[in-house]
Amino acid sequence: MSEQAKPRSCPALFLTAPASHQGKTTLTAGLARHHRNLGRTVRVFKTGPDFLDPYILERASGNPVYSLDLWMTGEADCRHRLYDAAADADLILIEGSMGLFDGTPSSADLAATFSVPVLPVIDANGMAQTFAAVAYGLSNFRPGLPFHGVVANRVASARHAEMLSEMLPPSLRCVGTVMRDDAMTLPERHLGLVQAQEIVDLEQRIETAAARVAVTGLAELPPLVVFTPAVGTPVPRLLTGTKIAVARDQAFSFIYPANLELLAALGADIAFFSPLANEPLPSADAVYLPGGYPELHLGTLAANSVTKATLHAHVAAGKSLYAECGGMLYLLDSLTGNAGTTGAMLGLLPGNATLQSRLAGLGLQSVELDGATLRGHAFHYSSLQTPLAPHTHARRASGTAQGEAVYRHGSMLASYLHCYFPSNPCAAARLFKP
Repeated sequence: MSEQAKPRSCPALFLTAPASHQGKTTLTAGLARHHRNLGRTVRVFKTGPDFLDPYILERASGNPVYSLDLWMTGEADCRHRLYDAAADADLILIEGSMGLFDGTPSSADLAATFSVPVLPVIDANGMAQTFAAVAYGLSNFRPGLPFHGVVANRVASARHAEMLSEMLPPSLRCVGTVMRDDAMTLPERHLGLVQAQEIVDLEQRIETAAARVAVTGLAELPPLVVFTPAVGTPVPRLLTGTKIAVARDQAFSFIYPANLELLAALGADIAFFSPLANEPLPSADAVYLPGGYPELHLGTLAANSVTKATLHAHVAAGKSLYAECGGMLYLLDSLTGNAGTTGAMLGLLPGNATLQSRLAGLGLQSVELDGATLRGHAFHYSSLQTPLAPHTHARRASGTAQGEAVYRHGSMLASYLHCYFPSNPCAAARLFKP
């Protein structure tokens, strides 16, 4: 084995929970910031598809946060990113998705694959001795899963902390009890946490969480984990000479960092522009409109005529435009938000969409385009009405229900699906060719 291919060791911990809304992101961010404040290099990863938590974890750790998913990103991609992180990190943290055993594959599957010790965060609000039953169930449901202990979150008092831990068996330790503190709670909206760039006191909230973590057993470095290298495949320079304009602002921010890095590795030149700021489209061969929150900026987007005119000119010239979820909604004739307010959008894709109070689409999916398959996911609350017939449909990773519709209209390709470009670099390159 060559020097470069030797295994690497790094302290690592997998923060999970019995369900969503237990405070995983807050404590992961606090833990990352605590160790960063001590001068350590912290690399954080997020399990599964997620655009919101990673930005908060990036602010906390000071390093980019990548997604790990055995299906969407693939085991080799996960292995490569963890191995790469172990080269210079003093601590690797992985935040799970939903509950420990939820999903196929689950957080437990990922933790077991890479032997990263699991630490469930359990919201103890309204709970006493039953805390021990939940903790015991999580630790024993899957024999052989590396288990570091449990954390009691949102604890009311010292007496409450005693009640939570007194029934735990000797073999299961409570690593820490974190007191309830609204000053570190992260605000939420319909798609999850509020975006990092919108939380004006985010730094203060992260530092408060770090201070809470510092006085618990969480502050101790976890055990060393050995990470082995993955065999990499060179990325072909299929986009050399191609300039891609990418929308990026508070309305269009759902972009995997790995997607942008893959486009650069393919040889593309990337230029960013802001529809919210009414910026003209940069001179480009292709456009990428990612997802985000256009429904929160209806009036501004409707009034921004410069961006609209230059995007119309781009499409009229027959140049490629690829849009995902919120980016697709921006292409429509109109979009109606959850307050019933309707805003005129670009009018490039016939139809309109309406935001609903209930989830309209969720899950890991793949799409085959021109014989090549890209993997990704969908997560949206809006419904689309369009006279266009779908070009194709995505396929769900599990179950038999039909996946998201994919529309091809002139030089545009649009869908609710968020694709993970490194899942198939050659297929990703084709998205940006006419």
